[in-house]
Amino acid sequence: MNILVAFLLIFGLIFFTGGSIGILRLPDFYSRLHPAGKLDTAGQFVAMSAIALFLLQDFNLQNFLTATKIVLIVIFVYITSPTATHAIVDAGVRAGLSPWTKEGPT
Repeated sequence: MNILVAFLLIFGLIFFTGGSIGILRLPDFYSRLHPAGKLDTAGQFVAMSAIALFLLQDFNLQNFLTATKIVLIVIFVYITSPTATHAIVDAGVRAGLSPWTKEGPT
């Protein structure tokens, strides 16, 4: 079980790293929000799943309740992260921020 937990944690860190690289490398505001929203949520899901599995190795009521709280956090992030990303993009559109093109911003 510890090998699975370690694998999931490493996989989650790979998602977080990919999102960080995407934020740094992509050219404009709108394309940077894609890795910020998607990879952050995926990395959080995998890493928190690993923590919940680790807690459930020694099964007792306290660990079960903590793992349940972790699952509720994951559900909350899955609801709020896409909503926040959409709100940020909408704010950019309303502010008149134009998307990047090969010729440059219009």
